[in-house]
This record gives sequence, structure tokens and C-alpha cells, in this order.
Amino acid sequence: MPAVGADRDIVVSLRTLGDHVPEVATDGGPALPQLLEQGQAAMHALDFHLAAQHYCSAARQGSVDGQYRLGRLLLQQRSVPKAQAQGRFMLALAAQNGHAEALQFFDEPGLVPLDEQRPQCLPDPAAGSLEDRTEPVSHEVVKRYLDQLNRERRRWAQRVQERAPYYGVDPRLAVSIVRAESNFNPFAVSPKNAQGLMQLIPATAKRFGVRNLLDPQQNIEGGLAYLRWLLLRFDHDVVKTSAAYNAGEGAVDRHQGVPPFPETQAYVARILGFYLATRHQPPPAPQGKAAPLKTDRSSPRG
Repeated sequence: MPAVGADRDIVVSLRTLGDHVPEVATDGGPALPQLLEQGQAAMHALDFHLAAQHYCSAARQGSVDGQYRLGRLLLQQRSVPKAQAQGRFMLALAAQNGHAEALQFFDEPGLVPLDEQRPQCLPDPAAGSLEDRTEPVSHEVVKRYLDQLNRERRRWAQRVQERAPYYGVDPRLAVSIVRAESNFNPFAVSPKNAQGLMQLIPATAKRFGVRNLLDPQQNIEGGLAYLRWLLLRFDHDVVKTSAAYNAGEGAVDRHQGVPPFPETQAYVARILGFYLATRHQPPPAPQGKAAPLKTDRSSPRG
């Protein structure tokens, strides 16, 4: 990786800017654009610790730009070798998640950093401490978050909440998944051809009876059916379920937990950062006829 020649050495302490204790959001917290703006404002004020906290909070929520900015900031602590390693970790994470500027730092595409280089503020989603989280995010926090969405996206978020109980899925977990997948954009398409609100790939869509991936109603039904299938398969373990939703259940089986993929690890951290609990809390059975679960023995991902 080439050096960041235009950046000066930031000397703040022997600790790195990524070694602060991670914050656990309990009230919804600032939206990603606000975190990035606050980080930039702190940079202009030369408050590098505060900038690192804002950028790491954004990175924990899955912001690729937050990952990149934290990496660049850590690399500016040139007199602290640990910070250099952490900076490379963050830039590699951002590069693997498709950040164009981060990709320019690597001569070898696909470089995967060592996990011991992970900044303390970005905890490993496979760490045992996650098992202590028992209570999901409150319904009030979810409502406050959804109220910040524009009218169209809020409409689909409410639809997700309405339909989730018919599949035995906690609406709060369903919201967490869709938030991470598409941020409630029904026309989102990923570089890997995952499509729609719940970012279904064609094989998964076919398996769960979705004919039109960009039809929001069908996409929600198929995504919830797949999410229910994963929850049952992994005995309501949110860590393994969310990892499987991102990387496929085959990858989770092979690695006996969260795969060592930076993208998947960041994804799991983002789900837990919003849902909070590591065990799924099934909702009460809704009134009326339950939605059918369409499945077969084939593996839709991984």
C-alpha cells in the first residue's frame, strides 16, 4: 500500500485513534450522513479523537465511506505502528466493500487484512461479548428511525413491519435487515445482482416464489420467507442468521459461525448495532390467516 504522502503525522498519544471504547446506540443515534458530517467538522476543528469516534460509529453501521475515512485518519498517526496496521485494515475493508478511492491503495486486489488489526472501536461480531445482548431494540426507537425516512421509503418499511409477524419474524429484525440491505429502496440493485428491498438474488427469488424481484410486495414476501427459513435453520441465532443472509448459509456452516469476510463481519455488526439482541424474539401470532412458507431442500445462497 502506498503511503499517504499529503497527510501529516497526527501525534495525539501512544493509543491509536481507533482504540476508544465502541459506543452502543440505544436511542437510534444520528443518521449516517450526520455522523460523516460531524466527523468532518471535528477534523476541521483538529479534534481527531472525536472525528475517529464519528467515523467509527458510521463504519459500525455499515458506512463504506466511514470505513475509508477512519482508515485514512488512522494512517496519519505515523508514529504509532498499531495505528498503521489498523488503518490498513479499515482501507482493506472499505476496498472490499467497493469504495473506489480505497481500492487505489492496494496493488493486490482482494487483500484481506489480519483480524488482529481490527480497531477496538469496531468489535468482532463473532466475539463472545455479543452473547450478553438479550433485549432487542425498543419499538419506540424503531418508530423514531422510520419517521426520519421519506414518505415512500416509510411506506415500504411499514409494509415490512406488517408482514413480518405472518412469517414468525420480529418486525424489528426485519427492519434491521432491510435497512442494511437497501435502506428501503425498492429499486436497489447491487453489483452482485441482488435486487429490491430485501436484496434477493435470482436463485433465492425463484426458490421462494418471487417472479418479479423489483415488485416491492413480492420482494418483501420472498425476503421474509427466506429470513424465516434461516431463523429456523439457525435456531433463532441472529448472528448466524444475519451472516447467512449476507454470505449464504453454506459459508456459515463451513466456518461454524460468521465467515472471515470483512463485508459479512461489517454486515453482522450493523444488524446487531440496530437490533441489539443476539437471539431472535419471535412476535406474537397475528390475527388472520398466516402467510404460506414456500421452501425446498436446495440452498438459496452460499
